[in-house]
Amino acid sequence: MRNVTNLASRVLHHAFCILHFMGLFPQRFIDDLRLQANIVQVIQEYVPLKRAGTTFKGLCPFHSEKTPSFSVNPDKGFFHCFGCNVGGDVFKFLELHEKIGFQDAVRMLAQKFGVAVPEETEGSSDDARRDASVRESLLKVHEIAAAFFREQLASPAGARARRQLADRGVDAKAIESLGLGFAPTASTALKNALLAHGFAQGLLVQSGLIVQRDNGDIVDRFRNRLMVPICRDSGSVIAFGGRAMDADQVPKYLNSPETPIYSKGRTLYGLNLSKAAIRQLGYAVLVEGYFDFAQVFQSNAAPVVASCGTALTPQQAQLLRRFTTKVVLSYDPDAAGQGAAVRSCELLVAEGFDVNVAVLDPGQDPDTYVRRNGPDQYRERLRNSRPYLEYLLDQAAAGLDFGQDDDRRQFLAKMLAVAARIPDPAARDQFGDRIAHKARITEEVVRAEIRKAAVSRRATLTDRELPSFGQMKYAEKGLIWALIHNPREAFDAMVGLDGEDLDALAGREVFEMARNLHDQSGTFSPSALLQRLSTVNNQLVTSIAANPTPPAPAADCARAIKRLRWERERAAIQREIDRLQGLGAGQYGHEIDALWQRKINLIHRIEELT
Repeated sequence: MRNVTNLASRVLHHAFCILHFMGLFPQRFIDDLRLQANIVQVIQEYVPLKRAGTTFKGLCPFHSEKTPSFSVNPDKGFFHCFGCNVGGDVFKFLELHEKIGFQDAVRMLAQKFGVAVPEETEGSSDDARRDASVRESLLKVHEIAAAFFREQLASPAGARARRQLADRGVDAKAIESLGLGFAPTASTALKNALLAHGFAQGLLVQSGLIVQRDNGDIVDRFRNRLMVPICRDSGSVIAFGGRAMDADQVPKYLNSPETPIYSKGRTLYGLNLSKAAIRQLGYAVLVEGYFDFAQVFQSNAAPVVASCGTALTPQQAQLLRRFTTKVVLSYDPDAAGQGAAVRSCELLVAEGFDVNVAVLDPGQDPDTYVRRNGPDQYRERLRNSRPYLEYLLDQAAAGLDFGQDDDRRQFLAKMLAVAARIPDPAARDQFGDRIAHKARITEEVVRAEIRKAAVSRRATLTDRELPSFGQMKYAEKGLIWALIHNPREAFDAMVGLDGEDLDALAGREVFEMARNLHDQSGTFSPSALLQRLSTVNNQLVTSIAANPTPPAPAADCARAIKRLRWERERAAIQREIDRLQGLGAGQYGHEIDALWQRKINLIHRIEELT
């Protein structure tokens, strides 16, 4: 029952996420528009395509390439690039290419094919319509707030803020591009301006721009601060960061709280301004703060984004992966900055990024370094940046004596944990060889230890880590391929699978969403599945479906998945038997006998499947 409840809650949560993007349109309209829109016709307006069997190929518009790796499947209605791994349906293509949201992509496609857009959201619940309305209102509130802060910066009250920006070397063009502003000292200046636009006070509190004090007073959150708007990658303002104007003003940086339109862990500052350059140049420089970003951006030193001092999250890494898989970390050289660099690098390496680290002079961050030395010297530092894993080996080895067994064990323990998180086996072994050379140990021994650590880590993966393509089992790929190319065969094969069979799978969310769609309507559309999946899972599915032949028959894949579940259960039972035997077989004889019988039954089931 617990697994069924967990499955239902995950499906409901994902359904809520879907409504976040699709709440303004009836699903029937979305499905009809998708059928009427010829994906090849749409994409050919942007990319020259040539037929290659049942698909079309061309140069990918999302990264630079000389050999075509971009494929469009008109029968199944999806595109996929084998070079940068971007994929999706016709709506997703317009979202990515035109830098717009889903709703705008729907409207653009409807206009292209002369389809009337419905005014009412029939088929959506009242709650979904209300949620969509609230989000639209919050976006409007932030748009007006950003304009208010810009006006205040340009006014006589913003003179001191303008001087501080000039002292930091931020020029007028950058101020305009970044949308910088100033929050006046009056406690209700923004509140009064927003109320004058007709917004309800409750909505303003929900936006986080005004707060209610313990005594009941409702005042502006940001006062006497230099204001930095935080945007989605599409450009919409969704939050603010406010920097203190005075040395004794605390905190130094005050940020918007999380709201229905803003999640700190899913946002990268400045991506809306630099994503085109990141795609064009093929890499991104990741810095920590707003002004690190401002200085690198305005000097055109490099394509840059900022994590804004927070620990990098898997969701931010997945967002960045839409634009590049190469990152140069350029954090502060102090202990805190280098600690953050290590954590961010480990996450990026685990997500499959190629990561380098640029180390600046002591006491300098990217902001001060560019101001003092200029963009050319900063670019030279980036060119001389070191591969992260090499950097980490030297950092971990500093101060250790490899002639001492304790120091060698300490080094190995730290490095094996890092190696286990590298998804590509070849890269993992290569790093193992570098560890062996550094620690003066044979390569075979280190490789074996890394494989053990990798297996142990995979057994304890969290739900958040599961979607990584590198952990996808062969049987899962076969079943996903069938969902797109032969849904009836896939669902026939999945009849015998339950929630516990899916729990440990990297593709769990894909299978759950497919089942949910099938159960709701009795029919199933591969394109509808693609529309509802997250960006990461969308790319995963299209990369599998783009292969012309199935990895294996769906029925065989389902049996393999069932067998994997029983193998896990058998291993768990054996661990419990070993534990009880260690405590004393005589004392726990009945329990051990029962466990042995369960293990034998599982072995018989596994043999029958095999």
